[in-house]
Amino acid sequence: MGRARAERGAAAFERWYADLYGERWKGLRDALGDDGRYAELRNGLRRTYLLDPASVLAAAALEVQPGERVLDLCAAPGGKSLVLACALFGGGESRRAAPGPGELVCNERSSARRARLHRVLDEHLPPGTRRLVRVTGHDAAKWALYEPAAYDRVLADVPCSSEQHVLLSPGALAEWSPSRPKRLAQGAYAIACAAVDAVRRGGRVVYATCALSPFENDEVVRRIIERGNGDLQVIDADRLAARAFNGYRELVPGEHASGPAPGESTVYGRLILPDRDHGLGPIYFAAIERSV
Repeated sequence: MGRARAERGAAAFERWYADLYGERWKGLRDALGDDGRYAELRNGLRRTYLLDPASVLAAAALEVQPGERVLDLCAAPGGKSLVLACALFGGGESRRAAPGPGELVCNERSSARRARLHRVLDEHLPPGTRRLVRVTGHDAAKWALYEPAAYDRVLADVPCSSEQHVLLSPGALAEWSPSRPKRLAQGAYAIACAAVDAVRRGGRVVYATCALSPFENDEVVRRIIERGNGDLQVIDADRLAARAFNGYRELVPGEHASGPAPGESTVYGRLILPDRDHGLGPIYFAAIERSV
């Protein structure tokens, strides 16, 4: 019992992340304690929505095209869903002729969070666009039981450790233990499996978290690729980030808008952290395509 108590709380949290990040941890921890940067998402919306530009880039990495069927598996509170809706229904050139208006399905299992998702969509999307967005309440990890291989694009922005929230919540910090990121990684893997099973051949999944731990980031993607047995491939996330950034530079403040895309390379994806990216993040994302 004494050892269990010693491995829980602020001291255990500090040891865990200091081991992961070494000398960088102090500066990163301090940056996570700031309020962060929020951009005003406006184009195609009835009213402005405040969102971390890093979250915009993760959603934009899906590169949604008009006419596609798109699934946002863990959609609440809805900021990334707005980015997807604007890309899907907001006009612009498509890589191929759109056979119809397309469809966006926003899923959220929690009834309370789903209610918030409804409010965000209702308040920010034009009525014509809102009618094309369907909200569901399924268990994301079981989605492929309902609609296997049915979508062109799937966003899996999974529940994660959210260390920034933990640092800002004394109660959450007191309850933290090293089992938390490992347990959440298992849930994230289950949702990621459902995401790749829900996408059509030639389709794309973007797996995203706001976690710092590689257990929840690259390690989940590695397991997914192995499970695909040659049927899945990782897309160069650095190039995706650059393309996404070029489309959303106006969301990044000041002189940083003229620089390179925020973030740093990981084995499979892109990690945007506030200590090195001007207060943006934390966001991790990786893009996976199913072979044709």
